[in-house]
Amino acid sequence: MKRPISLFLGFSFLAFSSFAQRTTPVGKWKTVDDNTGKTKSVVEIYEKGGKLYGKVLELFDPPKPNPVCEECDKEDARHMKPIVGLEIIRGLSKDGSEYANGDILDPENGKVYKCKIWVENGKLMVRGYISFLYRTQTWLAAN
Repeated sequence: MKRPISLFLGFSFLAFSSFAQRTTPVGKWKTVDDNTGKTKSVVEIYEKGGKLYGKVLELFDPPKPNPVCEECDKEDARHMKPIVGLEIIRGLSKDGSEYANGDILDPENGKVYKCKIWVENGKLMVRGYISFLYRTQTWLAAN
């Protein structure tokens, strides 16, 4: 009798965990370095005025303590601001199952790219692009 109960509980857990996957971009996400595969930061995506924004909450192993956005354009209000707390995603609006028509800042090089994001299999897909050239990163749910 114990075996069928344990199988049922196991299947129930699997079913519940699949439902527990993220379905919305709102929340905290771990960014992953494309080259090393290591977690770089935690970014919080939040809604403000019907649009989505994202700010850096935490940095892992920064190149120096309390880094600032030295590479940001001098005309950008984020220039020389601390990266922790910096709003790097701005003004994404709902477009079907995606959020688009906003931008994302790469604090390492100071460049701002058009951006769209969507959730796929519980992971956040983040695409930055210029014209027809783009790069997509996969961010993982953070607790």
